[in-house]
Amino acid sequence: MIPETVRIPFDQLHAELARILRQKGFSPERAGASARLFAETTRDGVYSHGVNRFPRFLEYLDKGYVVPEATPVQTGSLGALEQWDGQRGPGNLNAWFCTERAVALARQHGMGGVALRNTNHWMRGGTYGWQAADAGCIGICFTNTIPNLPPWGGKDARLGNNPLVVAIPREGGHVVLDTAMSLYSYGKMEGHAQAGTQLPYEGGFDTAGNLTRDPNEILKAGRPLPIGYWKGSGLSLALDLMAAVLSQGLGTAAIGGLGTEYQVSQVFICLDVSSPAHFGERQSIVDAALDFMHGAAPASPGESVYYPGEKTLRTRHENQTRGIPVELKLWQDLQQL
Repeated sequence: MIPETVRIPFDQLHAELARILRQKGFSPERAGASARLFAETTRDGVYSHGVNRFPRFLEYLDKGYVVPEATPVQTGSLGALEQWDGQRGPGNLNAWFCTERAVALARQHGMGGVALRNTNHWMRGGTYGWQAADAGCIGICFTNTIPNLPPWGGKDARLGNNPLVVAIPREGGHVVLDTAMSLYSYGKMEGHAQAGTQLPYEGGFDTAGNLTRDPNEILKAGRPLPIGYWKGSGLSLALDLMAAVLSQGLGTAAIGGLGTEYQVSQVFICLDVSSPAHFGERQSIVDAALDFMHGAAPASPGESVYYPGEKTLRTRHENQTRGIPVELKLWQDLQQL
């Protein structure tokens, strides 16, 4: 059954989440910043990593996995690359800070990178792609996770689904790719399971080893399908190794030993393409590629071709205008906190 929803104005949702975070030990400024990121993620239609994930975030606060007032501390500097320790602070605030640092380094060096260890789940990874693109930078960000993806040819989870974000700035709408290494993220599968709907395409294996569209069977088996089969499996490992080596933090195997996903490692890379003198053709190059892609004949009548981030802009406009859909029961529970 699809849960009943209500539409909440952005400012009201932001204020309610900020109120709860202040009760959990956040300063007013940090509560407002973290709540804004949760609210913006929900407004943009990524409900699984916005307000729907907020109760789990509160649980992690209560268990001490997330330290409300902890802020990143720099541990190393190699010119255009910096290393930071997140001190188990709120993942979205740590990631926002590190993207700002990567932008600042890119302004100075043309490109900049920040490797972050000992941090927490960054919620929607695409947030930091939009942030970089708004600053006129190409952004490349990735994180490792707890083991939740079997390597190709294996049955048990030994890799993370390690999201990767790539953003290219563009007037009229940035191109922002935000993808996990599994065909469907766990949040997406949980959403379909809750709604009682099948996945659009086969997204993993059931306990008998058969490909299936049933999210409940995939979650039960713990065998989501890597993107590109063996290619996604290999890319997951490469992202994990880069994040751990660059930050000198934990890899997926070590995170798995903690029993819960925290103390993860992340990387934020920005390339400054804002200079007209060096990148004056940026807009025309991107527009030409998107126009060419949009010209593809639809696979089915009534379908359209979209670039990564295009649907997000439409959802953002709709939810900003009409209010953000939130499950009624969840909204009532939040108001009681």
